[in-house]
Amino acid sequence: MYKGILHTHTLVVTLFFLIYVIKTILLLSNKNDVLGKFTKMVKVPEMIISALFLITGIYLATQLPFGGQYDHLFWIKIAMVFASIPIAIIGFKKGNKILAALSLLLITGSYGLAEVYHKKKAITDNTGIATNDGKALYEKNCNLCHGDNGKLGMAGAKDISASAMDIAQIKEVILHGKGAMPATNLDETQAQAIADYVAGNIKGK
Repeated sequence: MYKGILHTHTLVVTLFFLIYVIKTILLLSNKNDVLGKFTKMVKVPEMIISALFLITGIYLATQLPFGGQYDHLFWIKIAMVFASIPIAIIGFKKGNKILAALSLLLITGSYGLAEVYHKKKAITDNTGIATNDGKALYEKNCNLCHGDNGKLGMAGAKDISASAMDIAQIKEVILHGKGAMPATNLDETQAQAIADYVAGNIKGK
């Protein structure tokens, strides 16, 4: 379900962005007649896209494993998205080019922050943890999404306590990612230690 909603969110965000790019270009180009026709043509689709944008975004936000130094990026992104909407409405209603451009800039910036946030979340500082300490490495890198017992299921994480994967397969997923799980910055030894810990202490529990 999580993956399907994530793909839906990505699609509606892209469509939402394209609509605003076109509207902003038309406004800045003084093509008010064309802008009026385009706005009328996309009025219903834009309402549907905006609703889906909001609904899927809220759902995904509830699935995020909050905690850590990068959460401020998420809240800045949310603030930028919510600020861009009223600015866009006022800008296009009044034909104000500065407000319309500012709204598009905020939307673009929020998308960039979202990408940075997700990439940063995949990078964990494992300094001071022994490379063979599977438990400590698991708690540092996996606990937020999988939980102590592997069943937490945040951000689309699978229930690894019920996984049929063997140690080699678990290690492969840790290193290269799979589905909603991104690749990690762990080395082979660290990934092996976590895989051994998962297989011996979490699977089947």
